[in-house]
Amino acid sequence: MKKVRIIRNIDVKNIYIGPPKGHRHLRLLIDLGGEAIVFQEATIAAIVRGYINIKTHPIKKAVKMKMHILEDRKREYSRYQQLEEEIDDESVIKEITRYIEDT
Repeated sequence: MKKVRIIRNIDVKNIYIGPPKGHRHLRLLIDLGGEAIVFQEATIAAIVRGYINIKTHPIKKAVKMKMHILEDRKREYSRYQQLEEEIDDESVIKEITRYIEDT
């Protein structure tokens, strides 16, 4: 089993969102006090896209996203993209539950 770390809202000291100096693309920095996690813009976009899809969809309850390397893509988009997988909601929920229960 993979190592799982659950980050609670109380663990997050600060959240910073913006482009680093000399960069055009956003970064999301989560300050946990003794360490920080930085996400690139493509990852932020995938998380937001998945979250909004679930929260605004009348039926959908879960989504799985998987890494794809894209040659054909919109200008300025990263080659590396997390894209939605065709998988039923219950399978995604089962996988999330398995990870959480093993921690």
